[in-house]
Amino acid sequence: MLNNIEGQTIPQVTFPVRENDEWKNISTDDLFKGKTVVVFSLPGAFTPTCSSTHLPRYNELAGVFKQNGVDDIVCISVNDTFVMNAWAKDQEAENVTLIPDGNGEFSEGMGMLVDKKELGFGKRSWRYSMLVKDGVIEKMFIEPDVPGDPFEVSDADTMLEYINPEQVKPQPVSIITKPGCPFCAKAKALLDEQGLVYEELVLGQQATLTSLKALSGRETVPQVFIGGKHIGGSDDLATYFAQ
Repeated sequence: MLNNIEGQTIPQVTFPVRENDEWKNISTDDLFKGKTVVVFSLPGAFTPTCSSTHLPRYNELAGVFKQNGVDDIVCISVNDTFVMNAWAKDQEAENVTLIPDGNGEFSEGMGMLVDKKELGFGKRSWRYSMLVKDGVIEKMFIEPDVPGDPFEVSDADTMLEYINPEQVKPQPVSIITKPGCPFCAKAKALLDEQGLVYEELVLGQQATLTSLKALSGRETVPQVFIGGKHIGGSDDLATYFAQ
């Protein structure tokens, strides 16, 4: 039975982590004392839903959460620190603090440690999210206790809706660039000035000339897309923001 423990204090746990090739201990006091923190926990790094949706959306909305009084966003998974570090790098999740609950102590203390042996995972965390203020759990969103890996309520948008139902969510932004392009640098600076989180697709890496022409009808970079709309190059983007 997965119990909602709103109003209770989080478990006191120390997490061994690896930073800059050195071991370091991070306690729950380090993470939560005197802070407002959004936590989401999931079954495992590199798994499909966790990598495609759960972590990326929290990372994308991190700036909006901060605007609404959240000091940090913490992702907890029953994985070791080397796996979590590799996953953070792979996901480019610089806006989220990834914490390895390698021994499952925190998840067990939360009553969220479940057996995933049918998948060869062993003991893992159930998927949930919570809002923690100064170490006390204000709100929990726990996925329904059904077979499989449900993902219905622990997402970033549900948490943001709870914190501020009136919050306007940012539109998705993508920019196609190439290395050494001064106009690309200008466009990215404009996006940064507006506080917009964007996905960068670099020609020769994540994008090709064919995809550039197919998407934008142009052969020049940068090409910016906001909320499904093609904006254009850096001058077009400046005009868009001016309007």
